[in-house]
Amino acid sequence: MKTKHRKRRMNEAVAVKLKKAEREQLEGFARSQTLPHNLVTRANIVLLAATGKQNIDIGQQVGMSRINVGKWRKRFVSDGIQGLYDQLRPGRPRTISDEEIARLLSKTLQRKPKNATHWTVRAISKECSISKSTVQRVWSAFGVQPHRQKHFNLSNDPFFVEKVRDIVGLYLNPPEKAMVLCVDEKSQCQALERTQPVLPMGLGYLEGVTHNYIRHGTLTLFAALDVATGKVISKCSQRHRHQELLSFLGKIDRSVPPELDIHVIMDNYASHKHPKIRAWLVKHPRYHMHFTPTYSSWLNQVERWFGIITQQAIRRGSFRSTKALRDRIDTFVREYNKDTSPFMWTATAESIFNKIEKLCGRITGTQH
Repeated sequence: MKTKHRKRRMNEAVAVKLKKAEREQLEGFARSQTLPHNLVTRANIVLLAATGKQNIDIGQQVGMSRINVGKWRKRFVSDGIQGLYDQLRPGRPRTISDEEIARLLSKTLQRKPKNATHWTVRAISKECSISKSTVQRVWSAFGVQPHRQKHFNLSNDPFFVEKVRDIVGLYLNPPEKAMVLCVDEKSQCQALERTQPVLPMGLGYLEGVTHNYIRHGTLTLFAALDVATGKVISKCSQRHRHQELLSFLGKIDRSVPPELDIHVIMDNYASHKHPKIRAWLVKHPRYHMHFTPTYSSWLNQVERWFGIITQQAIRRGSFRSTKALRDRIDTFVREYNKDTSPFMWTATAESIFNKIEKLCGRITGTQH
């Protein structure tokens, strides 16, 4: 009889008594839609235990084993509400010291290998006697990418500031009763014909294209992007001399309503300032020219459109003649203009100058 009585007492659940504040907090946990599910379940376990229910009954109600119910019941009795949270696990100890990390980063950033232009994971791992996986984790944690470069080219235009303010002002505050056009030419558009048929894309494999091709000549694509609408006026020519530019300006003149002034943004290419171009502009006083600074083609929005047409219509095409290339370009422009939207220019002149100032600081070593 004594043995049976002792076994019955061992199987009895630990009694749970709640204070008013504890009950209110646990009820809040149980109703929560944002707390982790495990914590909500444990709060329900304690609330049910406070009513005198046994572990097996609580387990059936919350979908948990009797042993786990008993575990959280005991944790609450011994540690209170704090005991319902998961304990932090110790995890694996670090295998690299702060000094070793500092040496690795210093060598990566300030030195170069003797026989290469940049460090690789394998090379720096061998040099510093650190495992490749550790090098990769450290580089990733500190954002170090020796295999990548970011290209830049600072303008040497003495009127850089004035020109940036002028062009950015046209983008952010365009004049009334006028059209702002970004004009440029994309030369050397190659009509390349693949020497073998293109293998169509299928489920599980990519489109197949041979790297061999036949050249069928080149075209120059002149384009004028309307900053306000995103529509494009285009013209393909065999060459890109001042004669072709004059012809394109004539097309622009016929396309733009005569009552509007035209502000043209273009770069400093020699043909853009040819005497015959200047003479034509004198005869057409509604044109106002705005030249971008040297090495600053990124200021001309039509360059972004050139990237779009290259990616979507030219680069992956196969053309048997320059006529086929011209037809593809004309079709793309026609369809593009059916549903256009302007590029959203948000950079102010001051924000551009601030970025350039930071870049200059990094070059001279006065900023990190």
